[in-house]
Amino acid sequence: MAHVAAAEWGRGLGTLLRIIHMALRHPWQVAISIGATLVAATLQLTIPLLLGRAIDQTQGVVDGGGEATDGALLITALTLLAVSVLRGVFTLLQNYFAESVGHHIGYELRLAFYEKIQRLSFGFHDSVHSGDLITIGMLDLEGVRIFFSTGLVRVVLLTMLIGIGAYLLLSTDVTLGLLSLSFVPFVAWRSPVMQLRLRATWLELQERLSVLTRVMEENLAGIRVVRAFAAQRHEMEKFDGASKRAMSLAHRRIGIRVRNASAMTFSFFAAMGLVLWVGGGKVMDGEISVGTLASFLTFMTILQMPVRQLGLMVNSFSRASTCGSRLFAILDLDPAVRDVEGAKPLAVTDGVLRFDNVGFAYPEAPDRPILKGISFEARRGETIGIVGPPGAGKSTLAHLIPRFYDVTEGQITIDGQDIGQVTLRSLRQTVAVVQQDSFLFTTSIENNIAYGDPWAKEQRIERASESAQLHNYVLGLPTGYGTIIGERGVSLSGGQRQRLSIARTLMLKPAVMVFDDSTAAIDAGTEQRIRGAMRRYVEDRVTIIMAHRLSSLMHANKILFLDRGEIVEQGTHEELLAKGGRYRALYDLQVRPGDEMLESGKVPAL
Repeated sequence: MAHVAAAEWGRGLGTLLRIIHMALRHPWQVAISIGATLVAATLQLTIPLLLGRAIDQTQGVVDGGGEATDGALLITALTLLAVSVLRGVFTLLQNYFAESVGHHIGYELRLAFYEKIQRLSFGFHDSVHSGDLITIGMLDLEGVRIFFSTGLVRVVLLTMLIGIGAYLLLSTDVTLGLLSLSFVPFVAWRSPVMQLRLRATWLELQERLSVLTRVMEENLAGIRVVRAFAAQRHEMEKFDGASKRAMSLAHRRIGIRVRNASAMTFSFFAAMGLVLWVGGGKVMDGEISVGTLASFLTFMTILQMPVRQLGLMVNSFSRASTCGSRLFAILDLDPAVRDVEGAKPLAVTDGVLRFDNVGFAYPEAPDRPILKGISFEARRGETIGIVGPPGAGKSTLAHLIPRFYDVTEGQITIDGQDIGQVTLRSLRQTVAVVQQDSFLFTTSIENNIAYGDPWAKEQRIERASESAQLHNYVLGLPTGYGTIIGERGVSLSGGQRQRLSIARTLMLKPAVMVFDDSTAAIDAGTEQRIRGAMRRYVEDRVTIIMAHRLSSLMHANKILFLDRGEIVEQGTHEELLAKGGRYRALYDLQVRPGDEMLESGKVPAL
């Protein structure tokens, strides 16, 4: 346990030092903030002394001290006013530049976090919920961002106020000084205890809010499914349950804060009562002046807030350590799929794609291979069709070509170049995958089609749209290609989204096009027209088509039948029909006229 605690403490300290290092990238802002804090604290400590002097001078005027005393009182009052104004100015500088440093840190971390999320491999995103990443990128990043202003600057301020303030009190009168500081140990103990409890409950609350975010995100993403199944009541109950769990914990946090704040306030006023009682006696005995007693009370008022902020400071350190650990854990991840050292851009010449005894298993299940011994070759102008039952590994094979995942056995080459040895950027400019689940952005149809080449000319966008059989539909819209589509393309039908996704891919003119069941939501007639319009595209590139519907790939130069990650049959459409194997059985099921199926007794009449 001791070793674990030491390791945790070491990681936490390393995280804080890393945040401090980020702050020091802005040295002049840090210097102004710290310098302004020192000056503001010094000026604040002079205010009780000036107030005490003013009260004593006022007492002198009342006792008949004359015009000289009256003039001295005026000078003290003006000095007090000037000190107060200057303290406000330097406090303003402290807060402004401390926040400035924090916002610079936040800006840098947001960019770094977002950039890392863009580069992390598919395997990472498969195992992490997007709601959790949003929580880290917002709440945890905020905990790191405010550390400089609420942690480091506060350390300087509290050290000055408590340290020098305590020295001034004790050097003036030991008894009154001890009484004035009597509330400090209790508040200094209760405040961190309260903040650490609040921190622990905050982490739990953050987890519950993450659950709430996931529930809302899934509901919004699947709102059409919810409406279609009339599941609004179930969704409301699920959301209400998650919301109540968060609210109950929030109430518990309020209870912790109120009880501890009340106890700390009571200890402060109890100490102040003792100072008034003992100090009043000293004033009557002539041991101290009224102004000195007023100085003690003012010092106590000034010290009350810094002492209570000890807990906030401890909480800031704890929060920055915890949030920073989670945030930096993401930032320090190395993408599983990345450019190897010395990787060169892919040079496409003949455009030959080759799979050589390729095997693949997901990292979380290395003993369950998804693909085994896959070998085939596709040359420029050829179309390879891949068919098989669900779970056969078709989509996984499609994801290996652009290196969304790395193969675990064998190799994939393009013109003899191992795709694992070339740059990812050049590879993904060469290979384009059109997936069945087409993601569209909330922007115009034109911008969605030209996403891979935002500066493409309008004629090129329209030609790609025509080839995808989308152009006529777009022309019928009120604002044509400027029409804004809804989030994830919900304002389009499934077939329209797939056609738009195909058009977006055709814009790039890649050397290898992979269609992963990307026409499943398109009717057979439209699919036939798309295939006819795409003939000029496929003449000088490799085309890979994964499909469940045989009509989508019967025209392919070679068809691979995939089952349980292995190629069990391969050949042209006619060759596979002649073999009378798995492909022929699937063909008979999909293509033979319904009357023949009924007559044979293989399909029951409805």
